[in-house]
Amino acid sequence: MLASLSIRDIVLIDRLDLEFGDGMTVLTGETGAGKSILLDSLSLALGGRGDGSLVRAGQKQGQIVAMFDIAPSHPVFAFLEEQGLDHDGDLILRRVQNADGRTRAYVNDQPVSAGMLRRVGEGLVEIHGQHDDRALVDASEHRVLLDAFGSLQSELEGVRKRYKAWRKAERDLATLEKTIEEARKEADYLTASVEELGSFNPIEGEEEELAAKRTTMMQSEKIATDLNEAYEVLDGNGSPIPSLASMMRRLERKTEQMPGLLEPTLSHLTIALNELEDARSSLEEAQRQTDFDPRELEQIEERLFALRALCRKHKVTGDELVGLLDRMRSELDALDHGEERLVALHAAASETKASYDKAAESLSRKRAKVAKDLIKKVMVELPSLKLETAQFLVNQTSDAEARSEEGIDQIEFWVQTNPGTHPGPMMKVASGGELSRFLLALKVAMADKGSAPTLVFDEIDTGVGGAVADAIGRRLARLAENVQVLSVTHAPQVASRANAHMRIAKNAVKGEDRVATGVTVIDGDHREEEIARMLAGEVISDEARAAARHLISGKTTGA
Repeated sequence: MLASLSIRDIVLIDRLDLEFGDGMTVLTGETGAGKSILLDSLSLALGGRGDGSLVRAGQKQGQIVAMFDIAPSHPVFAFLEEQGLDHDGDLILRRVQNADGRTRAYVNDQPVSAGMLRRVGEGLVEIHGQHDDRALVDASEHRVLLDAFGSLQSELEGVRKRYKAWRKAERDLATLEKTIEEARKEADYLTASVEELGSFNPIEGEEEELAAKRTTMMQSEKIATDLNEAYEVLDGNGSPIPSLASMMRRLERKTEQMPGLLEPTLSHLTIALNELEDARSSLEEAQRQTDFDPRELEQIEERLFALRALCRKHKVTGDELVGLLDRMRSELDALDHGEERLVALHAAASETKASYDKAAESLSRKRAKVAKDLIKKVMVELPSLKLETAQFLVNQTSDAEARSEEGIDQIEFWVQTNPGTHPGPMMKVASGGELSRFLLALKVAMADKGSAPTLVFDEIDTGVGGAVADAIGRRLARLAENVQVLSVTHAPQVASRANAHMRIAKNAVKGEDRVATGVTVIDGDHREEEIARMLAGEVISDEARAAARHLISGKTTGA
């Protein structure tokens, strides 16, 4: 329900903070006091159209904050989560209206678009009145209301699932037909390409690997030449190692003749020979590591150049060749085995279509039965609302070929206001006052089904009085047993049924040449006085006060 409404600098309102409770709250006051300003403010907070003229004269901007207290299971929270908006069980809608016409919208202090704010607001509050933009008379919503009244949500969900399955089957069929048609046009090219690519058998990542191997082997080829030359110096015919070894043996035989003279020389020669032998061994190991087969390099280059040629031909990268081959094979497969798959997909499309048609037809029949029940309940309410000669109708148009997620039905509420006249859409046929009462009868008939947690009725009692006004008050009170009801009214019979009463008035602003709209919560004697004013007018008599007490005590009569 709407827990509170705060308004700042909107038209004649400077600063206003209102709190609302369960049940029925009425707002009364003299004509021009500012009741419409409150509704315009609430509508703006719910995502209604902004207007710079709503900002109080002399101010740059106005603001409206609406706080709601609703059950955690309410669908609005699921919608907020889908949109990525945070919430912790609270729901605060805020709208800032600038004097230049620009507006900003917030949900729980998170900026949103006006459209999203409107979607949130639609699930929280319904405003009904004699104005087209406030009455819930959108024909597209009538099916939703009928399904809610008949508790047909599970049947509707079944129809939606079957519709999606049928549409998917149709898309799959269309896709395959298009693929086969394209494959037929390029059959020769596909066949040759698949044979060429299949024979080549590209591997993902192969181009990079081949290029790396080629680079390594080419570097190895350059190094190997130098290694071979160095090895030839140490191990070939001109190697110094044999000569040095022979020289050492001759010197060793001379050491006995001159002890101590040749030992240093022999020591250095031994070290030199060992180092030369180690160098030769290292060169042998380096040769083994750089050893490669020239034919392998040739094969790698042939493979790499062929791969790159295929990439240029098909205008893809090396890694994309694999996917290209798979796609071409699939297209050929679709062509080769397309007829079999087409038959299967045709069967699937026909099967899912038949399943949808059966479920949609069943839902349509149930809607027709529910429509009769809704008509009966609404008709029971009409006589007491001074619509005793009127007829409420549910116009159901079914077209088995007009398939949609919602079924095959177009639902619209129609009325016949007088005998002998042609029935037609409720919005076009009913006058403002009649429309308000038809909507009230509809809401009472539906009770707590398909309703927002807060209902606002804007002067739906205009033009009626006595027993009819009392009947409207009784029905609003009945609605308030299930949802929160706010009613702007001029009828004392309606006001007397409320759980809470707010009086709207314009008062002069002290020290300024202007007036401001204010709202006062009244009860006890003040409420009695207000209802007496509504009965008697400007001059309140004792009889009017007595009548007001009589109304408040609940001793009125009526249906």
